[in-house]
Amino acid sequence: MADDNLDQIIDMPEQSDMINDARTQAKYAVEHFKVESQISNYIKKFFDEKYGPNWHCVVGKHFNSYSSYESKRYMFFYEGQMAILLYKMG
Repeated sequence: MADDNLDQIIDMPEQSDMINDARTQAKYAVEHFKVESQISNYIKKFFDEKYGPNWHCVVGKHFNSYSSYESKRYMFFYEGQMAILLYKMG
């Protein structure tokens, strides 16, 4: 399901905790880590532990992506000025 807001694209179950977890963990990571690789590593590890392995997380201010993902396991959004792409594949 694509959201009408162009600043976010969400394909996750609406009734699950995944969307809230993604936003909450991203906010924490952006506030506590200064390096983008540390932010993405933190979010990825959280999702691997809670929702099973093979999550991927890309964080940055400027990047493009073209990727495949499992159905209902994709989210692109902003936390402040940082773009966050989170998806599961594999």
